[in-house]
Amino acid sequence: MGWADLDTAQRLAGAKLVDFQGVLLPRTFTTLAAECRAVRHQVGLLDGRNRRLLSLVGGDRTTFLQGMISNDVAQLAAGRGTYAALLTVQGKLVCDLYVYVLDDRVLLDVPSARQDAVRAALERYIIADDVEFEDLDIEPLLALEGPRAAALLAEVAQARVDDLLQYAHREIVLYGQRLRCVAVGQTGERGFRLCGNPHAVADLWQRLTAAGATPVGLDALDVLRLEAGIPWYGPDMDEDTLVMEIGIEEALSFSKGCYLGQEVVERVAARGHVNRKLCGLDVASSTLPPAGTTLSRDGEEVGAITSAAWSPVLGRIIALGYVHRSAFTPATELKARVGAEEISVTVTERPVYHLPAIADLK
Repeated sequence: MGWADLDTAQRLAGAKLVDFQGVLLPRTFTTLAAECRAVRHQVGLLDGRNRRLLSLVGGDRTTFLQGMISNDVAQLAAGRGTYAALLTVQGKLVCDLYVYVLDDRVLLDVPSARQDAVRAALERYIIADDVEFEDLDIEPLLALEGPRAAALLAEVAQARVDDLLQYAHREIVLYGQRLRCVAVGQTGERGFRLCGNPHAVADLWQRLTAAGATPVGLDALDVLRLEAGIPWYGPDMDEDTLVMEIGIEEALSFSKGCYLGQEVVERVAARGHVNRKLCGLDVASSTLPPAGTTLSRDGEEVGAITSAAWSPVLGRIIALGYVHRSAFTPATELKARVGAEEISVTVTERPVYHLPAIADLK
């Protein structure tokens, strides 16, 4: 059993599988609205194949990573984790990632499409260090997200997880399978990523569904992460993006000392602003603007949309996009042209999912 069995189980549940950055993921199971509401109000079950784990071992693994990535790894005890970025020396993004510290290794949780790039970028700097990548037999399998995620896990695993701090992790046994449960989300809600050997992933998925978790597909995940203002590598950021433009300050430490790209980060911080930044956008139209749609103000180009989707909870199209500093103040009105239609776009704060329009529904 393995991923092929999960594909079969998901198809039997009504899913159509699509390619997402090189991996198969279910697109939808029921309706977009039902799946989004499940995560916002109850608990959704997400396929984990959009993520991969890389394992670093060796006596120098912590000091090596401390000099490579943007957040403080040295202060993390076993069982803890953090959000960070791997940058080029020019301060541009190789990848954003999560770090999980274990007694004998450090795990890097990266987008599936970036695992090879992250490994190659780090291996380039391994010279005399006692550190190396070690093959793993565990992968991100599934994720539970929503206000009832912790309670459901407590019921089925008979293990408390609601006490886990963000990015913390511990081993649990779920339906006889030994898994590493990580407190990390990708929707703006409380989330738990379940990592283990994929041989029994289909059984886990079926049992969690039977226990009350609602299967959630890629389309709903895209909406949920846009509501939460979470950028994806590829659509919203890439190796041409300065990390300070993305708005992921949580991934940056300004006190840990030197790391790749740190000089550029400090220089931008000292200047006090970037020339453009990734903003939330409220689209006043029923026409979905494609990625790359130009944003203008008073006839002058000031940015472009990177991602957009219809939010069934908000009842409107929301988006992310880069906007020049002359126009990225929230509530600034912009224009975009989609075909023959000129539409209004308003700059908003990130995230938008906790604004009154959604809070009133909870």
